Amino acid sequence: MPKRIDVHHHNFPPGPDVDNLYEHTPLGYTFPEENLPCTPEKSIKAMDELGIDIAILSLPDGWPIATKVNRRLAEICKQYPGRFGFFASLPDLRNTEDALKELAHALDDLHANGIAMSSSYGFGADAKYIGDDAFDPIWAELDRRGAVVFVHGAQTPSSTPYPHAFLGVPITEVPNETYKAAAHLVVTGKKRQYPNVKIILSHLGGSTVWLAPRVAVLSAYMGCSLTPEEIIEDFKSFYFDTALATSETTLTAIETFVTPDRVLFGTDYAAITPSMAAWYKEQLEKFYVDKPERLQDIMSGNALKLMPELANVSSRG
Repeated sequence: MPKRIDVHHHNFPPGPDVDNLYEHTPLGYTFPEENLPCTPEKSIKAMDELGIDIAILSLPDGWPIATKVNRRLAEICKQYPGRFGFFASLPDLRNTEDALKELAHALDDLHANGIAMSSSYGFGADAKYIGDDAFDPIWAELDRRGAVVFVHGAQTPSSTPYPHAFLGVPITEVPNETYKAAAHLVVTGKKRQYPNVKIILSHLGGSTVWLAPRVAVLSAYMGCSLTPEEIIEDFKSFYFDTALATSETTLTAIETFVTPDRVLFGTDYAAITPSMAAWYKEQLEKFYVDKPERLQDIMSGNALKLMPELANVSSRG
């Protein structure tokens, strides 16, 4: 059985495709040069250094080139059996028909392990968060299938567009975009309306755990039909990956917020180096040094419950 499954592992497309993903966004972040261009061989080298058996590939914002990305990731899975799975990107959800077609193709034909979503689609005033009523047909289909959905915060700049050269969009804005998407799904009732969709929030949900109590009371006051207790209950029904988010404080918080089966291991490679990922892995292992069974559930057991097909692949080495 796999000992470590990385559910947050990016594979960026080569050349102009990755540049086109962020043409509207001044990221303020430099991807590690040694990781680019992304190749399966580089991922496997990083995985072996970190003791990772299987990585689930995805893009943080793959929707402008979703179909091309999905074909690429599916091919990597075929070329390196036992080492990779993938979360398929969808085209712009505002084009519901195309999104539904790619969803079916990715899950039925390419055998993706789930669907990757950005927290919102579009730019500026045209952007819509994923709990928008217009996306109900997509959520209904995901619910019918009992699909896994991996939600990553969009690379959306603030009005600054970010506060400092050391605090670019991926550092300050992406975690809050993840929270905004989660909160939108909760207060619109979508999380409750489509209970069979298993939603993973990246980076321990960003600021979700800290702000959920704020939403509970203030959104109810502003007219949300759910009670504060129901809002908190729905926030607790998400899954959370550990990428870039492990410390004594954050892990203590997530331990008190959700049941043990809701936390999954993630690294955020290739947006970071293996040594950076190792730092977070060490924090995780240190925190659970006296709870080896709990640690093993986070490292692979919880992912296997969500995606049992991963149990059938060969282990590392």
